[in-house]
Amino acid sequence: MLEFRILGPLEVVGDDGPVPLGGPKQRATLAILLLHAGSVVSVDRLADDLYAGAAPVTAVTQVQRQVSELRKALGSASVIETRAPGYALRLSPGQLDLERFENMAEDANRALADGRPAQARDLLNEALRLWRGAPLADLTYESFAQTSITRLEELRLATLEQRIEADLMLGRHRELVPELEDLIFEHPLRERLRGQLMLALYRTGRQAEALDVYRRTREALVKEFGIEPMPALRELERAILSQDPSLELDGAPRGPRASTEVRGVLVVSLREEELEPLLGVGEVLARLPGRELIVARLLEDGAELERSAAALNKRRDDVGSGTRTAAFTTLEPARDIVRLGTTYDVELVLLSIRRQIDASISEDIAAVLDRSPADVALLMGEADFASGDGICVPFGGSEHDWAALELGAWLAAASGTRLRLLGTKADQSRRDASRLLADASLAVQRVVGVAAEPMLAEPSEEALASAVQPATLVVTGMSPRWRQEGIGSMRSTLARTKPTLFVHRGPRPGGLAPRETRTRFTWSIES
Repeated sequence: MLEFRILGPLEVVGDDGPVPLGGPKQRATLAILLLHAGSVVSVDRLADDLYAGAAPVTAVTQVQRQVSELRKALGSASVIETRAPGYALRLSPGQLDLERFENMAEDANRALADGRPAQARDLLNEALRLWRGAPLADLTYESFAQTSITRLEELRLATLEQRIEADLMLGRHRELVPELEDLIFEHPLRERLRGQLMLALYRTGRQAEALDVYRRTREALVKEFGIEPMPALRELERAILSQDPSLELDGAPRGPRASTEVRGVLVVSLREEELEPLLGVGEVLARLPGRELIVARLLEDGAELERSAAALNKRRDDVGSGTRTAAFTTLEPARDIVRLGTTYDVELVLLSIRRQIDASISEDIAAVLDRSPADVALLMGEADFASGDGICVPFGGSEHDWAALELGAWLAAASGTRLRLLGTKADQSRRDASRLLADASLAVQRVVGVAAEPMLAEPSEEALASAVQPATLVVTGMSPRWRQEGIGSMRSTLARTKPTLFVHRGPRPGGLAPRETRTRFTWSIES
């Protein structure tokens, strides 16, 4: 049986050693299939990823050739199946190093939660030994791989943080200090690492140094983003100042917990007129338990910096705890948006998009969609949650539709409004969408506790636009071909009818994902 490895340079290993692979396109084809192992990857998706969204007219033939040659390279052990509308890689348990890593991380997290830190530490060390370097190191400059590499690196770092947590529970604080100092040098804005260093220093009798770590952390965050440290880090500082007994090893030691315990929503405004419509959605989501709202105003120059920061601070005071705000200048908006979302481990990035005749997507927005590990929602229009007939989600079952369903369900739960799922009626070539809508409704009832109401419309732009007319807000998935189509004709029609959120699913698990999948590269509703 072949072993596939992506936690380092791409490798396939058989009984006789490494399997020779072909050129960059063949290796990239295998990597794309491995990143979506168990799922069907369409020929269009493969072509888009292989050619960075600029597929040639011969793209279908090129993809078929790459798959054919890949099957030959893998020999009789080939696991590539032809499944309409593309191909699927079917692996047995344990064939992919990423899967083994995820399983051990999940087992370790359960052990840690059950108070078995020694077992957790052993499992986490074993999981981390699977890494042979940077993930997909030989494909770093391929555009399709960049988001996945970022997400995989995050998983590795989160697993390392969990191993450090286990070590703290085992009283190994003294030997952790130099390791944590090295990690913070590499990841200066990682607040959980800073908190773990503060706790390790405090337990070794270095209280003043622990407080100095907090001071330097706050200075770095304020300088970089204008944002205060997260509440857990501030609470840890207060506990150190008061020498709280819970910080001792035999107390109930609590440094800042994993960032996944608080699910963040990042609202980013690039223009002043966008802020209020975005906050109208963001503040509704912030009502949900365990949600933190981060609001950032990105400016072209510093002329409006003080006024913008003061206005955001006032808004934060009005909203209350659970909200952090920042304003800063940027020369690279897309890069800073992705950096904010990654640094603060948010589950959703909320941006505004202008109505345009050709329904195109700007380069900055496209770059965020390509690189963000979290889901991205693009708001067109302004929703009034005090009026209308609730949240309407046109649902066809694509990966971006599932992301839209997640967001629509949470918005309905937070605003106390109804959730309606819109599908198409039967035509001569296919059945109606009622079974698909039922599956979606069962999923949100299980996780969110919201019962979705199905409705069917004729499969035409006019009929769909009429169906969403009573809604407060339409939440719809991006087209799988958004690079070529932009918003697309049908979705643009919906946006002309009602305020609309266009949702792009990222690899980081979102609202519907079970909590344990936070240690996984990605997730699917079927799992």
